Amino acid sequence: MIAERLDQFMARANAIYYASHDPFADFTTAPEVSQVFGELLGLWAAIAWDRVGRPDPVLLVEAGPGRGTLMADALRAVARAQPDFAAAAQVHLIETSPRLRAAQAARLQQAAPKQVTWHQALSELPDGPMILLANEFLDALPIRQFVRRGTGWAERYVGNGAWVEEPVVPPALPPLRSVAEGRIVEINEPARAFAAVAAARLRTFGGVALFIDYGADAGARTEAPGDTLQAIADGRMVNPLSAAGSADLTAHVDFADLARAAAAAGAAVQGPVTQRRFLLQLGARERTERLAASAPPHQAETLRGGLARLIDAAQMGTLFKVMALTAPHCPALPGLAED
Repeated sequence: MIAERLDQFMARANAIYYASHDPFADFTTAPEVSQVFGELLGLWAAIAWDRVGRPDPVLLVEAGPGRGTLMADALRAVARAQPDFAAAAQVHLIETSPRLRAAQAARLQQAAPKQVTWHQALSELPDGPMILLANEFLDALPIRQFVRRGTGWAERYVGNGAWVEEPVVPPALPPLRSVAEGRIVEINEPARAFAAVAAARLRTFGGVALFIDYGADAGARTEAPGDTLQAIADGRMVNPLSAAGSADLTAHVDFADLARAAAAAGAAVQGPVTQRRFLLQLGARERTERLAASAPPHQAETLRGGLARLIDAAQMGTLFKVMALTAPHCPALPGLAED
């Protein structure tokens, strides 16, 4: 087999994987951990809508909506608590997998009946202001890896289940003070492009885009983070260079790089903050306790355990970051304050 550039291998592997596997048999995302997650994001979207002028209609967009759980929980919450936003919102989902589209349609029709439109890409959305939610979407976009070799660089390719290096002049890399010999630098060109397209839409039509994912924050980075590529199959970590399609491949999100791409395209950036801070500022603990108070003991324990998984530093609380892109001069959004 001819060696493939890592991003090409990763894109091909994930396309096969999502077409032939139920990814949620291998891993669990935040919306599946607790209904509180989706409910709070729905209410956050309603507040964001209010702060950008209550446009009607507004596109309520989710990128990478999984089984549809987040959107179903969000719509149920806003229908009850924010009916004006619920009436104004037009639901659009960015999803390429036919298998997952079917699961999303079933979940949304059952939990929160509303017309839904699917798209292959952000660029397909109709014109208009949007509130975009993207939870664990960017981490699955394909990355490239570059290795410092002497005074130059080599790019990592995949060939016959092993790494192959090819000397290369790399594209724009994140600004780093120095990179030691043998150290790996990653770039995610599709994430940069997604941020740029979102920023251009926000600058033109208004709205906000919220990203939640695991990775480094947007602070000044002075050294390369190294290899963050990982693969999960059957609920466990496996070799990322296993046969294409046998595992889900992801990599940590570089929020600093994302923020630079968005700012260059004309958007403002709020955050990032840790998922723990974001959810606690939105009232995750209070909402969980209200649900637990009226639930049977085993359900109450499940609710509290789900919250712990979302906010504890040893689990998802600090590894996951939350960042918003907005049109210029957007007021401060809930959960994203530094203090």
